Amino acid sequence: MYLYIKSIHIIFVVCWMAGLFYIVRLFIYHTEAQLRPENERKILSAQFEVMESKLMNIITAPAMVLTLLAGIGMVWINSALLTQSWLIIKLCFVAGLIAYHIICQKMMQQMRNGIYKWSSTQLRLWNEVATLFLFAIVFLVVLRSALNWIYGVVGLVAIAMMLMIAVKIYKRYRTKKNNR
Repeated sequence: MYLYIKSIHIIFVVCWMAGLFYIVRLFIYHTEAQLRPENERKILSAQFEVMESKLMNIITAPAMVLTLLAGIGMVWINSALLTQSWLIIKLCFVAGLIAYHIICQKMMQQMRNGIYKWSSTQLRLWNEVATLFLFAIVFLVVLRSALNWIYGVVGLVAIAMMLMIAVKIYKRYRTKKNNR
């Protein structure tokens, strides 16, 4: 039974992460739509609100719940997991990912109310936070206690820096392309 629950856990982690990655992309497009002429802005905003709502309520939030339930089920079946330090650290990252999810839900509601606090560049950087959580969680699960924490932290910081540099390079590319 444990392996079936683990399989379900992995499947819904993939769905949850896909939803989190895509919802922030929609936020970027939604924010950029605010720069369009009023008639386009209204049409685009209405469409993005529908897409964001369906993605969050039909895919992302249910996937999160099923991920968490399957994770709890695995611990229920094998309570010895709670004595392993890698799992405790993983659960801290999962808590961070849940906070990320909740913040995305709040952003969605703010945009629905016409409040756009984040620029598209800030949202692109925000999108990479989920990537960092994903890297940290997967490496913890796969490497477990074999992971040297110093190298792990340095690697995570290096990945974060590479992602930020990539976002900045992409912003320059888009700026040059739009100025042509």
